[in-house]
Amino acid sequence: MRRSTLATLCLTAVTATLSLTACGPGGAAGSGDKPKAPFADLSGPQIANKAMKATRGATSLTIKGNAADGDGGQIALDVALDKKGECTGSMGMNGQGKVDLIKTGPTVYLKSDEAFLRAQSKGESKADTDAVVKMLAGRWMKSKADSPDAKDMADFCDLDSMLADFKSNDTLARKGRATTVDGTPAFTVTETDGKDEFTLYVATEGKPYVLKLVTKSAKEPASLTFSDYDKPVEAAPPADKDIVDLDKLDG
Repeated sequence: MRRSTLATLCLTAVTATLSLTACGPGGAAGSGDKPKAPFADLSGPQIANKAMKATRGATSLTIKGNAADGDGGQIALDVALDKKGECTGSMGMNGQGKVDLIKTGPTVYLKSDEAFLRAQSKGESKADTDAVVKMLAGRWMKSKADSPDAKDMADFCDLDSMLADFKSNDTLARKGRATTVDGTPAFTVTETDGKDEFTLYVATEGKPYVLKLVTKSAKEPASLTFSDYDKPVEAAPPADKDIVDLDKLDG
């Protein structure tokens, strides 16, 4: 649960043993035996690394919450993505509007609201900004995934790329407590770095997926939940009548 791993999950744009189940050894407890607590036979680092490995192996997931953008601001996320590079959802930047996102096949579609377009047009004349808003607000902008306008977003939509650094490491995570995340049983592990504190919530039923990541930090706070593991990502293109083709506009 090192800072490099967390930075990946928080997007600059958020990882063990395979022989154990998520809740420790199975089988019925003997007469008079108390049931074991979640991950009773694992240390904090083992729990964290087990969660990282399981999460990296997921075929798809949904990430939702708020994370630092690397420039002192916050990104609000609600995006489903998979290892095929398909994704759909939305992002907000520092409270300055929202962008809806769809990537399917070799094409990226973005739809910005008026607030976002105006925030991104700072420094431009009012006439130019008004023209951009009139043309693009509430409409889907279509672009090839490998084009300069869309490449960063297309890379974000690749779950393998997002989780590339989410792997076993020499974490010093401490075991925490049993809890729940949106009703799902979980167990926490916590690590500190100076005044910053990172808490990982790990599923204790089924695969030990990461369910939540909370960063307490004066400069880079974050709270992200991870859900819908291995569920299909329904990324369908918008209707043609609602699309502006950016590649054609650029000539």
